[in-house]
Amino acid sequence: MLQKRTTRWSERVFVAEGLELLRTALEAGQPVESVYVAPEGVADAAIQKECSRATGAGARVFPLAPGVLERVADTVTPQPVLSILSMMDDPSGAAALHPSSHPLVVVMVDVRDPGNAGTVLRTADASGASSVVFSAESVDPYNPKTVRASAGSIFHVPFCVEPDALALASSLAERGYRTVATVVGDGTDYTAVDWTQPTAVFLGNESAGLGSDLLGTMQGTVVIPMEGSAESLNVGVACAVLCFEALRQRRLAAAR
Repeated sequence: MLQKRTTRWSERVFVAEGLELLRTALEAGQPVESVYVAPEGVADAAIQKECSRATGAGARVFPLAPGVLERVADTVTPQPVLSILSMMDDPSGAAALHPSSHPLVVVMVDVRDPGNAGTVLRTADASGASSVVFSAESVDPYNPKTVRASAGSIFHVPFCVEPDALALASSLAERGYRTVATVVGDGTDYTAVDWTQPTAVFLGNESAGLGSDLLGTMQGTVVIPMEGSAESLNVGVACAVLCFEALRQRRLAAAR
């Protein structure tokens, strides 16, 4: 049932499949409600070690009969451990974001692919971005594929969900953020942008990009110059290019 977005959000819990996600969640201090172990995991010392840690943290551990995990897991060949965790997004949403504490915000608008969304979370975490916002019709951050693609970063980088991208852009600008959007054509070279300023960078849909109404509210647009015949970059790759440029500039500024 937790494979359905409506069920996840009504219960405010989600599924994390695999030993590494369980380990990362426990190390991050995230609440684990329960752990389910397939028969092949019962004799696995590493799995049992994390199950003991989960029990010590207040979780319940349940052994499963053969074939049960395969029927409920999201993958074709699931790992022998599956965890149910409490959601971590801030219910106050983007209202909690402030330039002084969250100087670089990554906003996904209509990003539908869960793998791309997970990559953005992982990239934001690795590059030190302050927060990620899932906006408009973007995939659920708790989609099992997004959780897996984040490689544990979902437990480390703050994120929230804001359905109205236009209202979000206006609110962030009012609070002192410079709002910029990624575009394929005309825009400022991303290396010429001062990323040390509090910035909210908006990433658009994989195929359609950002709508003209939202682009019209932006305070700037940025482009990643390309050579070769590729029309555009994958949204996760584009996010990585921008976020690591921001990290490079922040390091240079700190070293002065």
